[in-house]
Amino acid sequence: MTRVLAIADEVDEVLYGRTLRTLRPELVLSCGDLPFDYLEYIVTMTNVPLLFVPGNHDPDLRPRPQPAWPAPILPPGTEEPPGPRGCLNVDLRVADAAGLRVAGFGGTPRYHPGPNRYSERELRARARRLRRRAARRRLRDRRPVDVLIAHAPPLGYGDGDDPAHRGSAALVDLVRRLGPRFLLHGHVHPYGRRMPDRRLASTTVVNVVPFRLLEVPA
Repeated sequence: MTRVLAIADEVDEVLYGRTLRTLRPELVLSCGDLPFDYLEYIVTMTNVPLLFVPGNHDPDLRPRPQPAWPAPILPPGTEEPPGPRGCLNVDLRVADAAGLRVAGFGGTPRYHPGPNRYSERELRARARRLRRRAARRRLRDRRPVDVLIAHAPPLGYGDGDDPAHRGSAALVDLVRRLGPRFLLHGHVHPYGRRMPDRRLASTTVVNVVPFRLLEVPA
């Protein structure tokens, strides 16, 4: 079993105290919309891998092309990637950490213009890209995705009624095709309530706002 601390959307002051040490996570997964200094604090204090995806209130973290002139100060590939230091952005990527294979699907359906907000057509294209990358990894070593982290929930599985918090139909299809043990998401605030877990095919869908500690079979 891998002890996973999953976080999203709300800074919980409890994690600034002893609780973070007593939780003893082996892996931290962030589902978006958290201050970068909060993520940097958690990765520093836990000293374990922290993987994240951006939410709809995060800045655009896509790398910018370097101009040909003037020449960049640092050689290509040596620049600090955008985002919180010491943390790995797994949006549309597949990464292995702490014995688990994790895939990331950041952003939300578009309800207003802004970074990390996509039309359903764009979300379906993004889902296809992630599916292909996961399939290539599985061809190499026969390992499936254990955990999928997203910012928004799948459509009809813990999303909201308002346009800003509706889920993604593309994510429903992605979960069915990848078949991870867990889909972890944020975006929908429980306001102090414990949101029930849901089942989507063979996957347990978990709203992790502000944090959840899970044990995932490695």
